[in-house]
Amino acid sequence: MNPLLGLLQPYPFERLRALFSGVQPDPSYRPISLGIGEPRHATPAFIAQAYADAVTRQPSGLASYPSTAGDPALRESFAAWIDRRYGLQVDPLRQVLPVNGSREALFAFAQTVIARAPDSAPRPIVVCPNPFYQIYEGAALLAGAEPYFVAADPARNFAQDWDAVPAEIWARTQLLFVCSPGNPTGAVMPLSEWEKLFALSDRHGFVIASDECYSEIYFRDEPPLGGMQAAAQLGRHDFKRLLAFTSLSKRSNVPGMRSGFVAGDAELVRQFLLYRTYHGSAMSPV
Repeated sequence: MNPLLGLLQPYPFERLRALFSGVQPDPSYRPISLGIGEPRHATPAFIAQAYADAVTRQPSGLASYPSTAGDPALRESFAAWIDRRYGLQVDPLRQVLPVNGSREALFAFAQTVIARAPDSAPRPIVVCPNPFYQIYEGAALLAGAEPYFVAADPARNFAQDWDAVPAEIWARTQLLFVCSPGNPTGAVMPLSEWEKLFALSDRHGFVIASDECYSEIYFRDEPPLGGMQAAAQLGRHDFKRLLAFTSLSKRSNVPGMRSGFVAGDAELVRQFLLYRTYHGSAMSPV
């Protein structure tokens, strides 16, 4: 067996299920779910209808292997949404790619990006926010990297203190995971924070994976700033060393569909597509 598997912690929701086994809740209290974070609302009817219509319209769609790159029309729809949401124009054939939800893609992307060091050299580092989505840690460990956690500061609206990361850590960093809006803090990264991270990426050459599965969940009138949007505002129109991860699970109440996409640096998309052709994670055509 891969010895790196021994470094993984029990997956949190499996551990929680075991801890709750045999526990009888007090019926006088309204329960608060601490589970996997499934949507509390039903899938919108028009989505379920569109899904059913697609199966009817394309009965042969399930009888053939889908393309890993996705149908061009699907990628064009991703690009059109990016334009509507962020006001950005991207090449649908070079800068976007379908994925089976952000969780699968975040894990697979780390395996694509991390270059394993020789046995005698220090392990590469993956910098992660803390508190964090455990996929970040597991992806780093199984890629042969060392996770380094940057704590959120409650006194600063749960912003990460990137300045507290030592220079020698940044020098070994190959991948940085960020999540904005963050889970579980809800913190949103402002443009100044993105500018700092882009400068660090330019200096040290690491890739930024921007987990944006909560991008459409917000309370104020102005939607939160996205990573690609921040890059464009700072003149980084090629989205160098940046990939954004988007999912329908939370925004559309369809976690069972496993549908999302990644977008950003065309070279990263090209290499990620190569990995995915072997990884075997093509999206269903219907």
